[in-house]
Amino acid sequence: MTTLLQINASIHADHGQSTQLASQFVQAFARRHPDSRIVVRDLAGEPVPHLSAERFAAFLSKPGERSRSQDDVVAYSDALIAELKRADVIVLGLPMYNFGVPSQLKSYFDHIARAGETFRYTANGPVGLLTGKKAYIFAARGGMYAGTALDTQTSYVRDFLRFVGIAQVEFVYAEGLAISAESKAAGLARAAAEIERLAA
Repeated sequence: MTTLLQINASIHADHGQSTQLASQFVQAFARRHPDSRIVVRDLAGEPVPHLSAERFAAFLSKPGERSRSQDDVVAYSDALIAELKRADVIVLGLPMYNFGVPSQLKSYFDHIARAGETFRYTANGPVGLLTGKKAYIFAARGGMYAGTALDTQTSYVRDFLRFVGIAQVEFVYAEGLAISAESKAAGLARAAAEIERLAA
């Protein structure tokens, strides 16, 4: 059985364009793979705490030497990582806010990037441990940024996923959503065609 993890990063939850695009893909995927298991993590509805010095210290502390609060921090991170490890397919709804990724997504990344759990250091550099997974990223933008220097999202998300071992990454862009009604319709139509192709 295939397990698909849908991660929604929009502050607008189910009303966000990126969430809706990700959900369209998940629905199409489920129709073609009816035995699949779908897990949804809403980073707006259940926000991951921002990384602090205290939380980072908990990650660095050894088992048996942690305080109760540090145990809670590590257990929370462990649960996020276990959920990700169980997934065969990752679907990310990715809005663009002020030229970057949502802060709630950055917080999520900060809690799953842990040495010995999702990557390890070697003499030749870091090696990701979450191999054998496929990720689909549905990026919704008000303007037109793909392929330009202002698109900092694509390289950041792709590099982060590769860092933890997820090298198979597909991006689908819905752009120009705030330019005009016609531009929005065209952007969503192009994304919908890509969704059908990828879910086949």
